[in-house]
Amino acid sequence: MKKALSLVLLGTMTAALLAACGSAETATTNTSGAENTSGDSGAKTQKVVAWAWDAGFNGGALKIAEELYAKEHPGFELEFVDMAKVDLEQKLNTNLAAGIKEGLPDIILVNDPNIEKYVASYPGTFADFTNKTDFSQFSPYKVDALTIDGKVYGIPFDIGVTGMFYRTDYLEQAGFKDADLQNITWDRFIEIGKAVKEKTGKAMITMNPNDENLPSILLQSAGSWYITPENKGNFVNNPVMTEALRVYKAIADAGIAKPVTGWSEYVGSFNAGDVATVISGVWQVNGIMEAKDQSGKWKVAPIPKLELDGAVHASNEGGSSWFVLDGSANKELAMDFLATTIGGSSEFYERFLKEKGGVGSFIPAFSSEAYSQKSEFFSGQAIYSDFTKWSKEVPGISLGMYTQEAKDSLKNELPNILNGADLAKSLDNVQKLFDQQVQ
Repeated sequence: MKKALSLVLLGTMTAALLAACGSAETATTNTSGAENTSGDSGAKTQKVVAWAWDAGFNGGALKIAEELYAKEHPGFELEFVDMAKVDLEQKLNTNLAAGIKEGLPDIILVNDPNIEKYVASYPGTFADFTNKTDFSQFSPYKVDALTIDGKVYGIPFDIGVTGMFYRTDYLEQAGFKDADLQNITWDRFIEIGKAVKEKTGKAMITMNPNDENLPSILLQSAGSWYITPENKGNFVNNPVMTEALRVYKAIADAGIAKPVTGWSEYVGSFNAGDVATVISGVWQVNGIMEAKDQSGKWKVAPIPKLELDGAVHASNEGGSSWFVLDGSANKELAMDFLATTIGGSSEFYERFLKEKGGVGSFIPAFSSEAYSQKSEFFSGQAIYSDFTKWSKEVPGISLGMYTQEAKDSLKNELPNILNGADLAKSLDNVQKLFDQQVQ
């Protein structure tokens, strides 16, 4: 199987679905040029089309950007096409694999782990933003994910810098103060978890044996990933992988984790008050705040650290970036729109946080009033100020082309690891499964 084949197969669809990617009228409008006449006055409008999922969050962000850009560019319009993430990826891949560009948008949203896969599988398809904005103003790890062969393909958007959300009341009942949660190791986390379980009856954390989110957080916190920059499996002879999974199993063996399956059980566990901590990205703030009765009972600390050289108390979970199709007739307008707003406006990020709860990696915005606001729910802590500080410490890594294949290979073996299988043999099994999927 060729390296690009996995992405091409992902986009395989029927001819009917291909035709449904956009009407002929839409295709003509989107690709024929940036200027259209509008109204009896003959005023010119400049229009770009963007595809993304989540109209409230991602679409709302683009709406803010459109309003800001239109102030200096009268007549500018942005058409947002909302679709499920899987549908967006299928439609995009189907068209690109078939060499069909009609009906494609000017702008698309891309999950960061898919960046290199898209760029490598469809060379020449996505615009080079290297000289379009000052990328030194963004958290380095976010730019690293967009950089391939020295070129930066896109504009950084939202991030998932991680923190350790914790229930102050449960920790106090177990005899711990806020200072006791600062800059700890994972082994110390387990010790504290045992005390919390003994004295409060509450689990320290949740654990889904079929989910790799926690191992992913552990890996990046020490500057490692599931695959190497050369897109080879990174499971065998990788000290960070070995230590990350040792910690993962130690948490399970300590009896401090509440088993969950699926998103609903996961969120329900902390909304119901069943766990003392949540290790997650900054985007989890809104989920935790759903439990209104818990206001004033939460704070956030840096995540625990692996006891390895180079490991830090910061990592990332999730995030996406904006791409422009290089063949778009509106390419220059679309690039300028993104570079000027999402790629260079503190006002955009202040509004994005205030209006949508979204956090970006644009460093100049970190000193704004929006990011320094204190949260009553989180015990008066200026949580966004802390998260942005940690975002500058997250190790940069190469996400490569096959992150999803690597995660799937690990998930297949995680239950065996938790059940006591020899770790070295399990990692060898994972490596072989990964190699089979991408060879």
